[in-house]
Amino acid sequence: MQPAAAGLDKLVLQSLRKSPASEAPLLAWPVACGSAVADRTHAVAFEEGILRVEVPDAGWRRELQVLAPRYLAALNRYLKGKVTAIEFVVAGRKRAASVSNHKNSRSKRA
Repeated sequence: MQPAAAGLDKLVLQSLRKSPASEAPLLAWPVACGSAVADRTHAVAFEEGILRVEVPDAGWRRELQVLAPRYLAALNRYLKGKVTAIEFVVAGRKRAASVSNHKNSRSKRA
């Protein structure tokens, strides 16, 4: 069975190399984390080396933070060290944080 796994890895690697650099980590996330985690999470952004992954709740975020080094190693096996960190964001909270940061920046100007 090992030759089939090696062939699959090679196919995934070739596909990711053809993808735009900003999209490759998003596409690689389901391969790095596996189908069970990929079914409940969603890679939403990749900026400045940080892959942001949306998770269903704080419990998922805690569990995945423990596994982050393993996922980071898997991602970088395909992407040659482009991902420096993974940030897990609870679904629905990302926008609220952006709004509060915007409000804070307005109040600082006043």
